[in-house]
Amino acid sequence: MGKFIWLCRIRSLLFVLFFLSVVDSFLSLSSSSLNPPPLCLPEDTSALIQFNNTLFIDESANDLCAYPKTKSWNESTNCCTWEGVTCNKVTGKVISLDLSCSMLAGSLSPNTSLFRLQGLKRLDLSFNNFSGSIPSGFSQLVSLTYLDLSGCSFSGLVPSDISLLSKLISLNLSTNDLKFDRQSFDMLTRNLTKLENLVLELVNMSDFVPTSFMNLPSSLKHLGLRFCNLKGKFPTEIFQFRYLEYVDLSFNSLTGYLPSSNWSSHLKYIDLNDNQFRGSIPASIGNLTKTTFLDLSNNEFQGQLPSSLFSLKQLTDLVLSDNSLEGFLPTHVRGFQDLKVLCLSNNLLTGVIPSWPFTLPSLEKLDLSGNRLSGPINQIQKPNSVQKVDLGYNEIHGEIPSSFFDLVNLTELDLSSNNFKGVINSVMFSKLENLLTLDLSSNSFSGVIKLDVLSKLKKLGELNLSNNTLLSWSSDSGSNTTFQELDTLYFSSCNVRQFPNFLRSAKKLRILDLSNNSIQGSIFKWESEERFELKLREESTLATIQLARN
Repeated sequence: MGKFIWLCRIRSLLFVLFFLSVVDSFLSLSSSSLNPPPLCLPEDTSALIQFNNTLFIDESANDLCAYPKTKSWNESTNCCTWEGVTCNKVTGKVISLDLSCSMLAGSLSPNTSLFRLQGLKRLDLSFNNFSGSIPSGFSQLVSLTYLDLSGCSFSGLVPSDISLLSKLISLNLSTNDLKFDRQSFDMLTRNLTKLENLVLELVNMSDFVPTSFMNLPSSLKHLGLRFCNLKGKFPTEIFQFRYLEYVDLSFNSLTGYLPSSNWSSHLKYIDLNDNQFRGSIPASIGNLTKTTFLDLSNNEFQGQLPSSLFSLKQLTDLVLSDNSLEGFLPTHVRGFQDLKVLCLSNNLLTGVIPSWPFTLPSLEKLDLSGNRLSGPINQIQKPNSVQKVDLGYNEIHGEIPSSFFDLVNLTELDLSSNNFKGVINSVMFSKLENLLTLDLSSNSFSGVIKLDVLSKLKKLGELNLSNNTLLSWSSDSGSNTTFQELDTLYFSSCNVRQFPNFLRSAKKLRILDLSNNSIQGSIFKWESEERFELKLREESTLATIQLARN
């Protein structure tokens, strides 16, 4: 009886849900019939068709976002329903044209019909293949607030009349072969008083004096100047623009300093990589509580590594490599729950390596190489899912802690050029089955590498055990040992006495270095009595073999 009542209730519920879905569909149809799309103005339809007729679809375009939106355009239909076209719901004027990634090719002339779309507020032609220069005439689009011409294969000078679009909020000219002259840019900074987003990556600005950026409006939120051939002193005040959220000055030759105070509290993204900024990193950088990405690498920063950096809880990327920063890593941190990349390589850091980097839940890459870090590595309490670890070229001593081998997601591990010692436990290393590269060279490891155990690392492509004079491999590792993906093997200056038979199965091997060992005997006897050299020519891609001093 209870089961019957339950089935009745289920049936009633299904009926109610069906009824509601029918009502919803009816209301949607009624709504669309009551609010049909606006009717496109004839002059806008004509302008769009003429514009499209001057271009062609490049079927060879293989960009991941490529999709020929204009292919479906039909003059006999309402242009407000065309892909990429948006109209004002009242007037029917075309107010937005998004033809990004539309496989369009050809050139734009100064009298293009595109400039007749007087109601246009947003224009996105990014990632098409327009040859030649950007035509003059954009100043006719007096209502334009958003203009994106990035990745369009344009070349030549940026036309000065773009600087007359006084209502522009966003301008993106990146990833072309363009040059911005100083006069046009000065005009831009005077006229574009509402500008919030300025992206000029890969635009040649070599004639610029960076102080010109001081004239940009205080409304600026996004500044992208990556690879712009900029040189000279960048004004510190830019980092203090009230609304600034994103600044990318990477890969230029800029000098300058970070502000000691009054940073924009909205900053989320800062990339100054590969410049010549100098001075210290101020403690005030710890006030950037919204910052998720911070890259100050490849500059000339010096002085103490500010402890306030490690209080930035929102960070996903912290990259300070290739500077002259001194100091210690904190023994404990709070936060960093979202940190994916921590790179502090090639500085002057000292002290011991704390265990907290190996416990951060989101960390993918850790690079502390090229410092003066010392001491043993402590046991790791809660190993994380880090994939790349580089601790090379430090002064770390002691044995590798057993908990280190619980970092089972490791794909790259570099412990080279330290003072590690102890017996290499092949069984423990075999737990790291995702390893692609392993570098333990230039340490004081000892013992016998059991290659048949180590060969369980099926993905291993590069193995470097050189300069461990007390290290050898087991002589009975032979026919059953295979390294199918092994590309590079360095085992020089160790204690090897027998040529490794397992190499005959390493058909992807390109580089082999067994120099400065004590290998004796012949290497030419191989399968079917073929010489080793002949076997390499026929079945291997081996390009370099070094057997000197044996």
